[in-house]
Amino acid sequence: MMSEQAAQRPAGGTAELGARGERLAEAFLVQSGYRIVLTNFRAPIGRDTRGAIVTGEIDIIALDGETLCFVEVKTRESGEFVPVLTAIDVRKQRQIVRAARAYRQIFGIEGIATRYDAVGVIMPASGRPDIELHKGFWDEAVFRKKTWSGGVAA
Repeated sequence: MMSEQAAQRPAGGTAELGARGERLAEAFLVQSGYRIVLTNFRAPIGRDTRGAIVTGEIDIIALDGETLCFVEVKTRESGEFVPVLTAIDVRKQRQIVRAARAYRQIFGIEGIATRYDAVGVIMPASGRPDIELHKGFWDEAVFRKKTWSGGVAA
């Protein structure tokens, strides 16, 4: 027997919920002054331990003024038990950073400020969606490889 909450979910399940959340986030960013450059960018970012190609995805790439923003969108029906943005863990952040590097390399983008933003979308079964933007949610510097020179970090 299907629960009442499951019966009210979109027909496509979590994929459809995520797609709806991304559309709402995109509109919210535009209203907030962002200029959308690209959505759902995908690029190969390496290989896993079995040698299979790993693909990274960036939900939204946009300009906020002169800053190129790589935006991750997370959508949930409720933030009651766990805040929605906790789903953007270190592994996900690293994957987005690697995809952003691939994007900049593919399009020859250098010398422009970049930032990693997050948008949390709560879409309750009834009522209006709640959308929160977190500028600078994480920093790419955390994922830079350390270089060593004479035993001292450079």
